[in-house]
Amino acid sequence: MHIAILTMTFSLPGCGSLKEKRQRMGGMHERFGRNPAVAVCESGEHNRHDASEWSFVVAAASRREVESQCSQIEDKIQRTVEARIIKVTRELL
Repeated sequence: MHIAILTMTFSLPGCGSLKEKRQRMGGMHERFGRNPAVAVCESGEHNRHDASEWSFVVAAASRREVESQCSQIEDKIQRTVEARIIKVTRELL
């Protein structure tokens, strides 16, 4: 079993409230949490309306599968989330 923790930090320029932040970042659980190999949560910047941090725990039988899933998550987020990605870290366990 191979496990990775993918953490992404976002800037939300022009976001004026926590409600707007939820609207812009909403759906992360639904989009990625459906996959039984992925756990997702907002892991930081909870009280800031102009920033957000999300972590994804990915588990698979091989390191290649884990890395592929992390890349797919990053690609999909870049296409679908109305935010600027500030930082991405991957930790393989």
